[in-house]
Amino acid sequence: MKLFLLCVCIILSITSFAQNKDEQAIRSILQQQTEEWNKGDLDKFMQGYWKNDSLIFIGKSGPVYGYTRALNNYKKGYADTTQMGKLHFEIVSVQQLSADYYFVIGKWFLTRTIGNLNGVYTLLFKKIENEWKIVVDHSS
Repeated sequence: MKLFLLCVCIILSITSFAQNKDEQAIRSILQQQTEEWNKGDLDKFMQGYWKNDSLIFIGKSGPVYGYTRALNNYKKGYADTTQMGKLHFEIVSVQQLSADYYFVIGKWFLTRTIGNLNGVYTLLFKKIENEWKIVVDHSS
């Protein structure tokens, strides 16, 4: 019985560590995005997204499909660092859906000299070629 309990504890520890490692990787991506945004580098900010035509970004105008279209929309809407301001994320929830998917809920804040903005977001992360990427972003 002691051996059984020891095995269960070891398995739970390994599983917990793997989940924490994935969650930490996702949080790290969001932190890196914040840093790149605050440097004014939208191309590097977008490295957290899936570079694919099937990427979905849903904003106030509805869904936009594709990495390039999403990047171009960011560049159009935030043409300079004054418009970009300084970004801050508040992560509300990071939930594992399966071994290959995580769902993130959060709030975003832009501090700008031309007026602050804020909203909420949901992100679907997928593990693609052993890397976590945002495959769906709904921000409003």
